[in-house]
Amino acid sequence: MDRRLLVISPVRNETEHLERVARALAAQSRPPDRWLIVDDHSTDDTHALAARLAREIPFVVALRAPEQPPLSDPRDRLASAAAPRTFNSGLQSLDWRAFTHISKLDGDMELPRDYFERILAEFAADPLLGMAGGLRRELVRGRWHLERVPPDHHVNGALKCYSRECLEAIGGVEERLGWDIIDETTARMRGFRTRTFEDLVAIHHRPWASADGTLRGRARYGASAYIARFPAYWVTARSLKVAASTPAVLSGLAFLYGYARAALRRTPRVEDKEFRRTVRRELRGRIRARLPLTSRAATG
Repeated sequence: MDRRLLVISPVRNETEHLERVARALAAQSRPPDRWLIVDDHSTDDTHALAARLAREIPFVVALRAPEQPPLSDPRDRLASAAAPRTFNSGLQSLDWRAFTHISKLDGDMELPRDYFERILAEFAADPLLGMAGGLRRELVRGRWHLERVPPDHHVNGALKCYSRECLEAIGGVEERLGWDIIDETTARMRGFRTRTFEDLVAIHHRPWASADGTLRGRARYGASAYIARFPAYWVTARSLKVAASTPAVLSGLAFLYGYARAALRRTPRVEDKEFRRTVRRELRGRIRARLPLTSRAATG
């Protein structure tokens, strides 16, 4: 099968990082067939940099995102789903179905040289694999941290790759907070597998949730959990883990606050009943997998 890879990077104010991201893509052992850099009305020289990269690297195309209705919260672009909206504008700028795989890549994510070669090989080896990606390593307060995610349940939205069939089956990327939880859960509902490959590690040059404030990012994560129908007991337990992140304790409280605020505001949630059943069934399975064998036998 002739595989064709489309990469789309929604970017805003990424002059500090975009060039090294581009050099990493140009050095890929299996480079993209097309890379769309879609500038979301940056206030720095991001678009000019993208235009220069497009002249230097054959597969790069520099675009400006079209004018859109005002964001629901201009102070928090991520909560207002600016990234998926910009990604979709890139997707709609060409015949994306002419590509077999579509990847979203943030403009501050430096990939290892064999990243796309390895990802495409994983898709080729597993016809049911619909969504895949690697892990992020970040420099936080002078120390490198490697993120940990449940590998069969979460693929980070900053470096997520879809098969064309999967992207079509889930109806594309939703322009709402929590999009990167909604898409992977829907993919599994549709019979696809999702997978994070823990030996594929990218360097994230801007720590997670730091684009507009770390604590605001933690609160946004809590709100996403509410939108995606994660139950309160899971959120409470999860907050203990988040509390170990920087800043300690406050991160967990911000996560809980985001969930509670979304509930009090009655933020619209995913209404699909099958989606809600899938979320709860998968959480029960993850909890059971962590129990000792004797406990599992008692609850079985």
